[in-house]
Amino acid sequence: MKDKGFTYVELIAVAAILSVLAMAVIPLSYTVVKKKKEIELMYALRTIRTAIDEYKKLADAKKIKVENPLTTLGYPPTLETLVEGVEATDKKGLKIKFLRRIPWDPMTESFDWGLRSYQDEPDSETWGGQNVYDVYTRSLEVGLNGIPYRKW
Repeated sequence: MKDKGFTYVELIAVAAILSVLAMAVIPLSYTVVKKKKEIELMYALRTIRTAIDEYKKLADAKKIKVENPLTTLGYPPTLETLVEGVEATDKKGLKIKFLRRIPWDPMTESFDWGLRSYQDEPDSETWGGQNVYDVYTRSLEVGLNGIPYRKW
């Protein structure tokens, strides 16, 4: 009667094949996770930048009260202003809010965004503090497209 089961050589061959397949899957899963974070980053940046643009549009149309218009130039003084809201000029007591909350930065895993004011240089790493003209992530990593996340 013949013994049933696998030989030692067959088990080693199967283990080798499985390890080669696992080595191929690990980098792919890393890329998938990184791509998901990049999509979240693009969405967060688009959300904040749209809110800044809406604030500027209403400020230029004089539909909201702007603090210190000579320094802010119609841009929000802080990101928190977009969440807290500003008073409308045409309706007493009405506050216009531009964000429900400051979006999460998936790259730094925080709510801390890099800020640029209108008066800052386009590639400035420090915020002048006059207004919020643009935001960027503080992550030092490079994206799958080869562009650093700070430049997105």
